[in-house]
Amino acid sequence: MVTTHDIVLIHVDNKPGFYARIEDLTTDVKPGWWQARLMVFTFPLQMFTWILDESQLDGAPFTMGGTPIRMERIVSPVEQERIQQEQGEKEQREHSGRHPGNPKVISLSERRKK
Repeated sequence: MVTTHDIVLIHVDNKPGFYARIEDLTTDVKPGWWQARLMVFTFPLQMFTWILDESQLDGAPFTMGGTPIRMERIVSPVEQERIQQEQGEKEQREHSGRHPGNPKVISLSERRKK
């Protein structure tokens, strides 16, 4: 689910439409629904408040006035690179059989036999 200060790309009619930042998320009176306050990056800046359920905040499509809409969280290239690096390091540890909390231990008696 998106959180406050996330940047999102709003797809309108199945095409990229505009970018916005989530300024505030507050619970709506209806359980499972949220009031999402968006700062839309237009000139001049505009503020929208949309009432969305959790699945829509997670990227599920919905309609407004019959027009298909979808919200996609944007990850910065710097953050994307950091995530990929962490995943690569994790995979490397898993393949080598070593884990930070469980290093490979070789007994001294086995070392002396070699």
